[in-house]
Amino acid sequence: MPLTADVKTELAAIRDPRPSARVAEVTAILRFAGGLHSIAGRVAVEAEVDSDVLARRVARELVEIYGVRPELARIQASGGRDGATFAVRVRDGGETLARQTGLLDQRRRPVRGLPNRLTTGSRPDLAALWRGAFLAAGSLSDPGRSAALEISCPSPEAAMALVGAAHRLGIAAKAREVRGVPRVVVRDGEAIRATLAEIGAAKTAEAWDQMRQRREVRAGVNRLVNFDDANLRRSAQAAVAACARVERALEILGDEIPDHLKQAGDLRLAHRDASLDELGHHADPPLTKDAVAGRIRRLLAMADKKASADGIPDTESAVPAGLQD
Repeated sequence: MPLTADVKTELAAIRDPRPSARVAEVTAILRFAGGLHSIAGRVAVEAEVDSDVLARRVARELVEIYGVRPELARIQASGGRDGATFAVRVRDGGETLARQTGLLDQRRRPVRGLPNRLTTGSRPDLAALWRGAFLAAGSLSDPGRSAALEISCPSPEAAMALVGAAHRLGIAAKAREVRGVPRVVVRDGEAIRATLAEIGAAKTAEAWDQMRQRREVRAGVNRLVNFDDANLRRSAQAAVAACARVERALEILGDEIPDHLKQAGDLRLAHRDASLDELGHHADPPLTKDAVAGRIRRLLAMADKKASADGIPDTESAVPAGLQD
């Protein structure tokens, strides 16, 4: 997704100088892009990310914050996956790192959610936590009816922890499961823009919002055009039906038609696309819209009554198929 790549490129360039924010971000990346592994009986920490730039950034943060020496490896795509991913692994000192980042508790048990100190931290720390989660497993779709900012989560507990952090930031996020994968989803257009701005992707947030507004304007115009088209279509169909009934009425009544009703019928047939108000202006002397409507209504009623008495098809029978009420 081009938009997702734009967001991650912008986020990867952010360097928050606050130690607690750096810890929150790198912890989220480790939690959402990988986790714990056991290699030869030893705990190893690994994160698998989708760019070399991000892999090097994570490795640098681990060196500077925790003093560990990560390994970097390129993983070729397999199956239906596109491109390659990049792994950041910490074997030596992996268990200590897992404890320090909250991936292991004091009893050496894996933590399924996120460390409480991160999800209840300051606003910059919460934003950094979300930034790390998006860098690790986030996606952003185009504006539209199905627009969404999503983060795939390693567990339902991690999803709920991320939702809690979002609510503290004022972001309306929800946890849901899609094809067996826990996800955190932000759907409202304004909420998506606010989330992007909050985590540091201000340029992409502005571009996304402009795209959203353009699409909303275009959709609004299309709705109006379709509405007008529908009204025009209905008006045209009504005019065809009305003229067909008037023609049949004149045929049924013949010379028995009162002059004022015949004048109204002739006006209708002479100006087939005109409104009742316009027909009134064409009359001599001019008539009101209600007067024209009333005369045409009486003309049709008189013709239908005679048709019933004579046992012949009435005015409705002249309306083309598909235009009857």
